[in-house]
Amino acid sequence: MAEEKKTAVKKAPAKKAPAKKVEAPATEAKVVEEVKTEKPAKAAKAKKAEKKVEAPKRPVVTEARAVAKDVRVTPRKVRLVIDLVRGKGVNEALGILANVNRAATPHVEKVIRSASANAINNFSMSEEKLYVAEIYATDGIKMKRFLPRAKGSASGLVKRTSHITCVVKER
Repeated sequence: MAEEKKTAVKKAPAKKAPAKKVEAPATEAKVVEEVKTEKPAKAAKAKKAEKKVEAPKRPVVTEARAVAKDVRVTPRKVRLVIDLVRGKGVNEALGILANVNRAATPHVEKVIRSASANAINNFSMSEEKLYVAEIYATDGIKMKRFLPRAKGSASGLVKRTSHITCVVKER
């Protein structure tokens, strides 16, 4: 019986008819090519000249910025320092920071120096006219650690970081 089922399942392969190729008439292709070559060269040159004239001008840059990310000082400590220099001239702000004894001072100073260097070198701004237009500190990543405590327990510890952003402009 098993043999009968096998023979019943087998079918003769169907013969496929040869596929007919359909080709477009050659005259239509020639007409399309002739239309493409009929464009006058003067019109093409005029379009190229128009494209050069229409090129948009670059906007004038009025500010430069610098960002320090994941600085290992808490944002609260950084804000105490940046509140001292907000709105001051760059040279005056650096002078103030030279006399502040806080943990965040070197990081804030570095960001202000970087922003002023970006303004001078990249955007050709005058060093004497620069001032700290915006400066702020936001939360960075928070690293969560554990401290061993008495009787085999542990307590959490959060090590905070901050992102310091400084924007300088010309007066």
